[in-house]
Amino acid sequence: MIHLITGGERSGKSSYAQKLALELSDAPIYVATARKWDSDFQNRIDRHQQERDERWINIEKEKYLSEIDFSGKVALIDCVTLWLTNFFIDTKNDVALSLEEAKAEFNKIAKQNGTLIIVTNEIGMGVHAETHIGRKFTELQGWMNQFLASNADEVVLMVSGIPVKIKGENSKF
Repeated sequence: MIHLITGGERSGKSSYAQKLALELSDAPIYVATARKWDSDFQNRIDRHQQERDERWINIEKEKYLSEIDFSGKVALIDCVTLWLTNFFIDTKNDVALSLEEAKAEFNKIAKQNGTLIIVTNEIGMGVHAETHIGRKFTELQGWMNQFLASNADEVVLMVSGIPVKIKGENSKF
């Protein structure tokens, strides 16, 4: 089962995803995909870690999520945007190669028999990127989100802290 949780920045995606994971498992896996870029980002990571208690199994993995055994487990992957950033930076901003590598890695984890809760951002719904690289990344994120949503069993759009189911049981898609 694949749950995709999407929405804008600070829309409640991570909180909703964590609540869902704890409803589905007594010991879910939390996969953090962030690189520690600077002290501000470290503070954000620290805040997210403080939100999780001893029930969580915490794993930090920047790119190769298929190295984790998700079989028979519930795992929260937070988040696709930071995960894609790692591919984008490592490929020197090559959108096509980043998308190809991220899709291949997703396909490997999707084959495992586990429940995945994947958090992503709808960055294309916000302010238009000021730089060429920013616009390229927005395109990459949009294409990856479409791919993930097409492969997900359930998609929830978070709006101001409210979950709106847009794919899955009792929806048109």
